[in-house]
Amino acid sequence: MMQGEWRVVPVLAALGATAIVVCSSWPLAMHLLLRAAALAVLGLVVAYHRRLRIILTVLPRDLRGMYRFVLMQIQTKRMMRNNCSVVSEFDALVKKHPDKPCFMFQDSVWTYNDLHKYSLRVANALEAEGYHKGDVVALMLGNCVEYVGLWLGMARIGLVTALINHNLRKQSLLHTLKVCAARAVIFGDEFASAIEEIRSLLDPSLVYFQLNCKGNETSDFKNLDALISSAPVSLPSAEPPKFQDQLLYIYTSGTTGLPKAAMMPHSRFLLVGAATRSMLDLRNDDVFYTPLPLYHTAGCVIGAGCALVNGVPCVIRKKFSASSYWSDCIHYKCTIGQYIGELCRYLLSVPPKPEDKAHKVRIMLGNGMRRNIWKTFVDRFNIKDIRELYGATEGNTNLVNLDNKIGAVGFLPQILPEKLFPVALIKVDEETHEVIRDKNGLCQKCSYGEPGIVVGKIITGDETRQFYGYVDKEESRKKILHDVFKKGDRAFFSGDVMVMDEYGYLYFKDRIGDTFRWKGENVATAEVETIISNLTGYHNITVYGVEVPGAEGRAGMAALEDPDRKIDLKKLAEGLATNLPHYACPMFLRVVKSLELTGTFKIKKTAIQKEGFDPALIKDDLYFHDGKEFVPLTQELYNEIVSGKFRL
Repeated sequence: MMQGEWRVVPVLAALGATAIVVCSSWPLAMHLLLRAAALAVLGLVVAYHRRLRIILTVLPRDLRGMYRFVLMQIQTKRMMRNNCSVVSEFDALVKKHPDKPCFMFQDSVWTYNDLHKYSLRVANALEAEGYHKGDVVALMLGNCVEYVGLWLGMARIGLVTALINHNLRKQSLLHTLKVCAARAVIFGDEFASAIEEIRSLLDPSLVYFQLNCKGNETSDFKNLDALISSAPVSLPSAEPPKFQDQLLYIYTSGTTGLPKAAMMPHSRFLLVGAATRSMLDLRNDDVFYTPLPLYHTAGCVIGAGCALVNGVPCVIRKKFSASSYWSDCIHYKCTIGQYIGELCRYLLSVPPKPEDKAHKVRIMLGNGMRRNIWKTFVDRFNIKDIRELYGATEGNTNLVNLDNKIGAVGFLPQILPEKLFPVALIKVDEETHEVIRDKNGLCQKCSYGEPGIVVGKIITGDETRQFYGYVDKEESRKKILHDVFKKGDRAFFSGDVMVMDEYGYLYFKDRIGDTFRWKGENVATAEVETIISNLTGYHNITVYGVEVPGAEGRAGMAALEDPDRKIDLKKLAEGLATNLPHYACPMFLRVVKSLELTGTFKIKKTAIQKEGFDPALIKDDLYFHDGKEFVPLTQELYNEIVSGKFRL
């Protein structure tokens, strides 16, 4: 039975049952006819009893999910109707409880009133400098409360803040500053040298504001601390921002190319806040802990957003520390912990200690929890609720796992009309990744267990289905799919491959570009990485495909972080042969001291993938799997492989 067809079964069953009850009072002919129809319906019910059982199983989940979705919709529509902004929602919280802790950072506690005053000074300082609504100001600063206060203050006068990844240097940093068309850049003292490196390549009119200045009289950077401290604590003269006004530019990670500035208007920020409140059942005594960078959505919009629009105090950490995570949660009495990427695996790598279960964290929220460590994590740290989620800064296909289904990133309701939650998996060509369309030119939905790309229907006017895209309009255009399920409709094309089981649970499989074809088969890198992670004990690992001259497709290669060279290559080779089909086993292995990570703890693979497996170019230890074991990849062996003498 195709997806959607089974929804008629409950209706037919009800009609059949009704017919059996009433048919005894009808004339004989009608009586027999109805009895035959009833038996046919009951036969259909028996034939699809498994589907009915699944419906009854997921009914509580779907109703709970819909209830939370409705709560989010009600809150979002209220804010839309009142033309609210992040500023107005925050100011309402200031009036409600001015002395309540808003942010905690190291040894300092900022109350709502403290942050309110600081943001007013920022607004007045920059307004006095001549900035007005629509101007873009780039912000390059490490995690601290002032980070939030700066963009909140700028939002008061309608400025758009571009959140810059402070780890970027040279060309990448230059690109991010240029793509947002900033009029000014605010940066911390520790990043002054990075700005100086590219200053000559930037627009001469760009203004530089430095924080934490150390009295460098030769520099013409403006001392923003001095400007802020001398500014008045009063409402600026600028018109307050509105619901649809632009608030932030948040860059994508850039692991598949140069960073792209995704647009984050007030409306989108408030929507995420409403969603966070509904999916976490936020309480008055909750305290949110985020060690994630504030230049990304997870730390800024979800983490800091809990404090700004939901009234939940947020603990900020300068930088993630696996050894300090639980002691921090204990110290600050946190009830909600945040994770992303490989963070959970890093926590597991720390030797067990009493703090592991001495905390009061009731929920862990994030994405990237691998299935192979899920139960181990829950058991070791006594976390009763894992809220694994899926979403993209610019996307409209956000999902959440509400019932601790191991490995799932969310679910699609199985008993509700698809119009209420228009998200689906569609078929694409495994090699070209082109969308597969039917004879009418429309997309085809995937069956249960069939990998497909996640798409979300774009509906203008519905904040939950809106797509704002990037500053670069051409990049935005690439993400929009036309004529999806009917002529004229549009959908956000996520590029993420997922699989849905018959219960509606969705499991992340891979991302387009992170799969490769070898020996006529598709290899999913995430699956191979999981196997290697299990075999090596939580090492950082990334898998990718490399081109081999004369060979069709790409051969698998793994880069593994092992600074002490403790890896057992024999055990790894045996484990791969046991757990993976031959075509999925990496043929090349690169052992490195460290792998470069993005700000969200994802491994950057683009650069090392381009480097290939040439020992003349790579100084790390290289190995080749000769069909039985990993052997050192010498220059002689490399030459035999690329010349075709060694048959792969």
